[in-house]
Amino acid sequence: MFKGSMPALVTPFKDGAVDFEALDALVDWQIEEGSHGLVPVGTTGESPTLSHEEHEAVIAAVVKRAAGCVKVIAGAGSNNTAEALRFVEFAKTAGADAALVVTPYYNKPTQAGLIAHFTALAEVGLPIIIYNIPGRSVVDMTPATMGALAKLPMIVGVKDATGDLARVSQQRMTCGKDFVQLSGEDATAHGFNAQGGVGCISVTCNVAPRLLSEMQEATLAGDYATALEIQDRLMPLHQAIFAEPGVVGAKTALAMLGKCSDEVRLPITPATQATRGRIGDALRHAGLLN
Repeated sequence: MFKGSMPALVTPFKDGAVDFEALDALVDWQIEEGSHGLVPVGTTGESPTLSHEEHEAVIAAVVKRAAGCVKVIAGAGSNNTAEALRFVEFAKTAGADAALVVTPYYNKPTQAGLIAHFTALAEVGLPIIIYNIPGRSVVDMTPATMGALAKLPMIVGVKDATGDLARVSQQRMTCGKDFVQLSGEDATAHGFNAQGGVGCISVTCNVAPRLLSEMQEATLAGDYATALEIQDRLMPLHQAIFAEPGVVGAKTALAMLGKCSDEVRLPITPATQATRGRIGDALRHAGLLN
């Protein structure tokens, strides 16, 4: 089962190209710090501005570097079913443990369209985590639709970024208690697990992997008091990272920690000075920066 703390891994750049040396170092650091899995080339991995070849090269590099030490859930979403099939098939061939597939964005399929899309992808034979994020995709997969898809053996869980904690209980009703529910929102991940979730695909985990690993382990052990203390340390960082697009905040913080460049690709732009100051303050509040 997929559970615990998993970074929505950034894709580091150097002079406009993917910095594979820095990527390897980030994978090593995440594993050393206790992350329970890795999620390359999601939105935080800047998948919208990666070429198909770069997208696949990043998946292959992360799978190779992780070397089976932790699970790898490869970003494989598209609003084009044929394109998503390519990515899921590649993820399977590369040795990823699962694919993270977002609900198709912009073209706004119906619930029947969502079922058809994910049913086609499930036929590849790689476990699939549905990524439900209506704020970005402008389509919301209902608990009833998710329940229908959960009947397929390869549809194993959801990354839920609705921010609605009631969804966890609703999806337990429609999908069953063994359906893997992962939070897609750092700020509510503590409460998400109290409702029945088992982990978080996290942006802040890029920056604070050990703390978030400890928080997830505490919640999974039922120690919500310890988890809340960690959440209190991290809440300003969650907020600061998302003052601008999350990848900007994550890369800015990583650059402050000396882990990789803060370089991003247009139309994403570097953090403002105000945001940089806020991130620095939050890192110090969390005890991650002197």
